[in-house]
Amino acid sequence: MSGSGTTADDDPPLQTAVWRLRSRGCWTDAAALLEHDAATDPAAALQRTALLTERCLYTGQGWTEAEDALRTAEAMAHDDAERGAAACERGHLAYASTLLGVRDRADEARVALSRAAALLSPAAPGRPLLDFRRGLIAQNIADSPQAARAAYRRAHAGATAQGDALLLSSTWRHLALIALREGELAEARHGFAESLRIREELGYLVGTAPALIALADAEPEPEAATRLRAEAGRLFRLLGGVPTWLGPHLDPPPPQTAEAN
Repeated sequence: MSGSGTTADDDPPLQTAVWRLRSRGCWTDAAALLEHDAATDPAAALQRTALLTERCLYTGQGWTEAEDALRTAEAMAHDDAERGAAACERGHLAYASTLLGVRDRADEARVALSRAAALLSPAAPGRPLLDFRRGLIAQNIADSPQAARAAYRRAHAGATAQGDALLLSSTWRHLALIALREGELAEARHGFAESLRIREELGYLVGTAPALIALADAEPEPEAATRLRAEAGRLFRLLGGVPTWLGPHLDPPPPQTAEAN
């Protein structure tokens, strides 16, 4: 596994360690492994920023550290590809802040992602991730499902071409969310099931509980939905209550489980 969740048998040991920590929600530890390289290597600085931003999105904490890492990555960017990637991370951090109600930075998110789109060529490796994040803005901030679907489909095609399994798990899920809201239950169940399958295959534990809950929401059989929710709750508690925003969507654990915890 690489630091981005793609499968590669010859990944450097550092990237393997980073992925294992990230997949279990240990973003601070994963970022610490990159701290030395991030002082001189733009790619490492950008990856460290992405880890710390993901921590913000999943926990609602660590904003100052993520912002500091982002400024470092922006200062180290020397060409359009690096500047575009850094702008994409700024857009994502601003989106996370807006989504979680920390501070409304919607305009900043839009401007940063537009700058990234201007800097990254259509064939750039970071373009599918950019398309996905523009879809998030369209869906969750602009409330424009049609624009979101188009962006997610571009991201899905790009992730497929690049073999980015982790991004594919996200595009499947968000396309399924739009299908569910439009009443297309079969399409939604398929997308949620694919997202869950990929995350389980990757061992992306911190993202598996949300995938289980999403599938449960589209599951017509009450017993099956209950099993999915119970497994999501088990993982949520195993990881110490991460992601924090998932808590209200989970049933409380049985009394004996609560006592054990």
